[in-house]
This record gives sequence, C-alpha cells and structure tokens, in this order.
Amino acid sequence: MTYPQLPDLFDPVAWWSTVDGTRTAIIDSATARRYSYREVDRDADRWHALLARQRVQVGDRVGILAQNRYDFIPMFFGCIRLGAILVPLNWRLSGVELARVLGDAEPDVVFCEDASRALLEESLAHVDGGAAPRVFDLDHDVPTMQRAVADEVAPRCPDRSQDDTTMLLYTSGSTGVPKGVMLPHRQLLWNAMATTIGWRLGADDIGPAATPFFHTGGWHVFTTTLLSRGGAIVLMGAFEPAAYLDVLDRYGVTVTFGVPTQFAMMRDCAGWGRSLPKLRWFFSGGAPCPQGTKDLVRAAGYGFREGYGLTECGPNCFATNEQTAFEKDGSTGWPIPFLQMRLRADDGSLAGTDDIGELELRGPQMFSGYFRSPDKTADVMTADGWLRTGDLASRDAEGVHRIRGRRKEMFISGGENVFPGEVEAVLLDCPGVIEAIVIGVPDVRWGEVGCALIVRRDAALDEGKVTSEARLRLAGYKVPKRVVFVDAIPRLGSGKIDRRAAAMLIAEC
Repeated sequence: MTYPQLPDLFDPVAWWSTVDGTRTAIIDSATARRYSYREVDRDADRWHALLARQRVQVGDRVGILAQNRYDFIPMFFGCIRLGAILVPLNWRLSGVELARVLGDAEPDVVFCEDASRALLEESLAHVDGGAAPRVFDLDHDVPTMQRAVADEVAPRCPDRSQDDTTMLLYTSGSTGVPKGVMLPHRQLLWNAMATTIGWRLGADDIGPAATPFFHTGGWHVFTTTLLSRGGAIVLMGAFEPAAYLDVLDRYGVTVTFGVPTQFAMMRDCAGWGRSLPKLRWFFSGGAPCPQGTKDLVRAAGYGFREGYGLTECGPNCFATNEQTAFEKDGSTGWPIPFLQMRLRADDGSLAGTDDIGELELRGPQMFSGYFRSPDKTADVMTADGWLRTGDLASRDAEGVHRIRGRRKEMFISGGENVFPGEVEAVLLDCPGVIEAIVIGVPDVRWGEVGCALIVRRDAALDEGKVTSEARLRLAGYKVPKRVVFVDAIPRLGSGKIDRRAAAMLIAEC
C-alpha cells in the first residue's frame, strides 16, 4: 500500500530544541528531575555518537532491557538519527520466552539495567545459534561511554524513508512464537498527528509514560504523540494506585491512560476521589471496562473515555467526546483522522448498521509488517491493503463504533453468538469478583456453552450468586453454565490473559 509521503522525516525533539529548547519534555517522577527538549536533543546526539562508535549500522537492532527510565527516550531518538532499530525487551518474560525474542530480533547490542542482568544472561544461554549481542550496563558502562563521546559531533544522519523501521515491538501469544511488529517512521508521525487532532492535545498537555516501554501503549499513546506537540511526559515506574494518583496531582497531568484493572485498584485506595483540577479525562483501553468501574470514575468527578488500539495500527484508532462517551457508554467513537475502517461480516460482505463484523483498518498509521515473517504479514492483510484485526465491532447510524470482542474467542451456543468480553464485563460487576474470563467449552445439547474462570475476594461468593447476578443483565444463553473459582488467572509473560492455559485449567477441574 502506498501512503502519502512527507518532504522530510520529522524529528520532534530536534525541532522543539531549536524553537523552544527550554520547554520541559520529560519529568522523571522517581527523581523529580525535569529534562528540557534541549537536554533530550543533546542526549539523543550522544546516543547517536555512542552507537556509531560501537559500530552499530543502519538497520541494526539495538535492544534495551529495563523498566521505564529516561534513557529510553534519547536512546530511541539516537537510534532514529543513526538509522538503527530500537527493540524494547519485555522484562516480565521468562528466560526461555525472552530467548525466543532475542533469537528472532538478533540485536547487535543490548543495554540492560542491574535488575535485569540475570534475566538477560539466562535468556542468552537459551538462544540457539547466531552471534551473541554485545551487552552493556546502563548504570555502569553507559555513563563512561557517554562521557567519551560528549564532545564528538554525531555522524551525519543517513538518508531515510518514511517506511524505514524505527522500532520492533514484540507481541505476545500463547503459541510461543514471537512476532516483531515493525513500526515505520510514518506510523509514528501519522499516529501523532491523528491523535493530537482527534484527542485535542497540545503543547500545554502533560501525559504519563506509565505503561511499560515494551508495549506500544508506553510509547505511542502519549509519549511520541505529546513530544511531537511540545508537550511533557511524566515517567512512572511500577503501578501503585496511591502513588499514581499522587503523581497525577503533583505534576498537573492533563490526560492519562490505564487498563480497567488499574482503575479498580485506584478506586479502592485512600486517595480516590481527590481533586485533580488539571486532569481532563481518564482514558481506558486494553480490555472492556466494567460498568461499575466506569460509574465510580465518573461519580468521583473525573472525565472518562474508552478507546481501542493495537500495536499493528495506531495505536490510537478512535476519537470521541465527553457527551458521546457518556450517552453511548461503552462506545469508542469515530475513526481517528486519516484512518479508514470497515466491518466485514462472516460471509465476506460489509456489515450493516448495528451488525457485528470483523474490524478492518487501513491508513498511514499502519505497521509495515512482521519482522522476517512475510507469511504472518500476509495472514493479516487483505489483497487491497486492509489489516484484519481479528476484533469484532459494530457501528451505529451515527458512525459510532463499539468493540465487541475477539473473533477467535466468540463461541456459538444454541445457534446464538456469545461474545466473552460482554459477559466478562457483567461478571466483573458482580460483588466479590476480582477477575473473570469466559471461555466457550463443548456441550452435547447446545454445541458450546460458557465457562467462567473467576478470582473472588472470599469463599462466600459461590456459583449460584454469580449466575443469579449475571441473569439480571444477560440473556439466558449468555450466562455461564459453569463457574470455576481459581486463585489466579493464567497469564502470558506480557501480562495478557493466556486463554489456552485457562482452557486447559478448566478441562482439568
């Protein structure tokens, strides 16, 4: 697919450094240190020179294994200026899982922090074949390396294309086969333009980098988006609800993003409901948000919107407003600028108004494929350049979209389609339920029925209470026919639910 080309690649850090270099770009909440655009630009040049001295070439992969820290930002822009590709590595993976990513990406160098060194060494021991990457410590090696190049002039930036890859982000899956999503320059740029238009973000906005940088959410929901506009980003560490609310207040965060589990944790902490006068809205994504959680956020006086995105496209795919987000609760709004959408029915036709179909996307904020996997890329792309997301959605007469769940998770019970996401949202509103997932299992009479895997607060919650609550809000065929209580929901190394393991757990119970 050919997309519009801009005359030159836009480096927002360099541009803002020139035009208004004293503006705050990054705030490190752990140290309260503020970095101006001029400082980030200077440090990006140092990373550019440092990597060049280490013989990193155009197209080489540069790995980093660390929790969110300032180094990520100038390192990324240093890689862009050199023409290298940043590979943020997932520190939540096991050594074996991380080895698969390293074996696929084949980074030339890897930078890690002390806390991740043992994991990196374990994973490298499991990598089969290929040259081992050179490893440098961010806390001990890098300061010396940066001082050595402090006075050097960074090499000239190579000629680059809008389709050149800037970053590899690896998506998780239960098959054990990693997929490296290639994010080109155009995806970052067009996502930033579309988001700042659709979400009305500007130079005075302050947003968090609270999601780990091995996720697209950490980079491209707010970080690259606000840096393109001269806004500021607050770096945050591991999520702790009271501390998170403190940071929002202390630094005057204007927009923020979280997953439903985080909202549930925040509503139970002492600081919930405090005045956050600068905050315009909370933005929820990653999973359906339970109605009770949304109601509590709004009751506390906070703005609330839901969104949708994926690593392969966007990741910010919809825009809405406060009125529509409330009046059409659970909707994600309209397609963000420059992004086309269509809904494909099971028979291949386009889904009609209010009908459910697979969401397909096309636009310049699209990935350029899976790294070294043309077959996997072809599996998700149509002949005319549309991305098959695998997600189900509907669109009403006003063009407002609503996400309905994953196609592969849907099951048919007695001839009726059941979407687990809808059922899970209801179960999560049942008193005493902490976490819940629903999986379709074979049934002699109905073909398939739902089985719920639930983490509960205490043993007083039983199957009868769960199903009776569910019947108040769901059609009978949607109510799970079986409930299994567990201590924890199986998860992948990325933190996403491992539905294959969950199905095996149900079969064993």
